[in-house]
Amino acid sequence: IIHPDDAVLAVKANVAGIIVSNHGGRQLDTCMSTIEALADIMQAVRPLNTNMEIYMDGGIRRGTDILKAISLGAKAVCIGRPVLRGLSADGEKGVKHVLDILKKEFKLAMMLCGCQTVNELDKSLLHTTTLTSKL
Repeated sequence: IIHPDDAVLAVKANVAGIIVSNHGGRQLDTCMSTIEALADIMQAVRPLNTNMEIYMDGGIRRGTDILKAISLGAKAVCIGRPVLRGLSADGEKGVKHVLDILKKEFKLAMMLCGCQTVNELDKSLLHTTTLTSKL
């Protein structure tokens, strides 16, 4: 899902969860990034007091990207390209290495924000001048 209206329809249909995704963003040269879409979707569904879980797919390259997505309201993220690069470089060990790096970067980012648990992450931790109208 990339559009807030679709997320609202999912809430109304009692969907358990959605994935915010622009499907790689390569289809259109002006496609919205998933982090921008996540901000719009969270703004649309928050007032509905839903328990629907929201995941984000796309644009995750570093641990700080994970922190941003979770701070904006994603339950978790899906990671594609970095994992595939690790796989192509060194098979299973390469995938493990990539995931270890992301985990370490995420933990460091949390520490630098003064957070010990993911429950402490929220949008107040982010400088979101380009997303201000969406938050």
